[in-house]
Amino acid sequence: MEAACCDLEADINGVETFLLNKKIICSFSGRLSKLLSKSTGANRNKVIFHDFPGGAENFELIARFCYNNGELDITPSNISLLYTAAEFMEMNDSVSGNCNLLEKTKKCIEEIGYWTWPDLLVALKHCQDFQQVATSSGILEKCLDSIVGRLAITSEASPCASTSSPDSSGFRISCDTRSTESLKNSFSRANWWFEDLSVLSPDLIEMLVKSMISRKYNHVIIGRFLVYYQKSRFSTTLSDEKRKVLEIVIDMLYTLDPSCVPCKSLFGILRVVLGLNISKSSRNKLESMIGSQMDQAKLDNLLIPSPYGTSYLYDVNLVLRFLKAFLRQGGWRSSPTRTKKVASLMDLYITEVAPDPFLRSSKFLALVVALPDSARDCWDELYHAMDVYLEVHAGLSEEEKLKICCALNHEKLSADACIHLSQNTNFPSKSVVQTLISQQLKLKNLMQGTKNTELHRESPCKFAENRGKAKKGEGSEQIVFYSGKLDIPADNENLRAHLQGMQWRVIELEKLCKKMQNQMARLIKSKVSTHGTARSLPRLCS
Repeated sequence: MEAACCDLEADINGVETFLLNKKIICSFSGRLSKLLSKSTGANRNKVIFHDFPGGAENFELIARFCYNNGELDITPSNISLLYTAAEFMEMNDSVSGNCNLLEKTKKCIEEIGYWTWPDLLVALKHCQDFQQVATSSGILEKCLDSIVGRLAITSEASPCASTSSPDSSGFRISCDTRSTESLKNSFSRANWWFEDLSVLSPDLIEMLVKSMISRKYNHVIIGRFLVYYQKSRFSTTLSDEKRKVLEIVIDMLYTLDPSCVPCKSLFGILRVVLGLNISKSSRNKLESMIGSQMDQAKLDNLLIPSPYGTSYLYDVNLVLRFLKAFLRQGGWRSSPTRTKKVASLMDLYITEVAPDPFLRSSKFLALVVALPDSARDCWDELYHAMDVYLEVHAGLSEEEKLKICCALNHEKLSADACIHLSQNTNFPSKSVVQTLISQQLKLKNLMQGTKNTELHRESPCKFAENRGKAKKGEGSEQIVFYSGKLDIPADNENLRAHLQGMQWRVIELEKLCKKMQNQMARLIKSKVSTHGTARSLPRLCS
């Protein structure tokens, strides 16, 4: 074009200047027509745009549209910017009638549901580069809706293994039965789209997931995609971007059904989080999700090194927060089985951390009492952990030892554990006494239960006390049990076996009680001899 025809100079965002024909440009742009209508009769006018959508490259497309008399190839890669620029330049039907850029781009956007999958991806990527522009124009939302709608329809089929090229054939929505059947036969994996969408920014992923959730998309697949996205982005992003990715992934996982996110995946994310300073809100959400699935965790999952600057080996505070989250969500009330699994896991964990010489007694005790007493049927594992902890931390005061030992449920200790405790010098004498008293109560209850059975069944089994008390020097009373031979009809073998077993159990408990009494007598005598006055041994059996 000759220079004489270039009577308009356009400065675009201070980057590039265009020389244009004023008449041609103004015939398509209402904004320029208004601006230049007020100008004087200068040979050349100049306009300056500081915030032109898409910059100089997009302005050049607008100029081509005008010089080509309203003809331009509108593609998924430029439709978003062209639409926004058309609005900015007021290129509507009031200026150029039906041949206006705004109407052309609107028509293309309305047909977005018929775009191929590669075209949708290209448009989405360009929306990502100019997100503010794409959001204000509404194209981003329409593109995401189309993506999610396509995924919902083809949740059991994939259009192609990889669609990185916009020239690939992709697919179109079709009602043709043969085409639909071909898709189902060709693509069976539900995660065929993971790689295609993993290039999106965290903000777009958040919008995408929210749209999928609103469309009732499968939460399991969404959870898998979010975990995949986190892993794939971490190989190419910097620390700041990694933090953003993690926060978005955690926040989106938190909105899903908790049962749809594997516990293993959550611990995998946790390992990554430990090295990054993510927001407290996202960290709390992650810990809450893990806590709700504590019954699925493994010991290795919980052995997380303590934070930098602390002396103890493992992050006990983190595990305590997991337990609080588990209890806060009430799963232990509705499912005792889940609670017992968590208790078994915690027994292993407490045993593992007990040898840590830097673990404070308050933290150890917090682990022991974190779960309700009903969570455990047997306390042998915890007793073993306490034994290890007291042996390693021999320098604890008597008061600290008592606090730990008072948390032990003696009634749920096995006979072997009770015998071991009665001889265990790591435990305070008061704890040993409590063990003997607990065994005495067990024995009494068993005796009482046997007497009730005798009265109810009219069994010939009898228990008789010894006619005299034991020697007072022994410091205790003794009980001698006698049981006659069972004479129960042959047609009641189940009852016979039950009562015989009870008899032998009573006899064994009597022997155990006598043995523990003798051991306790010697232990207490040795402990109180240093105080000058011997104390009488408490009545352990009566």
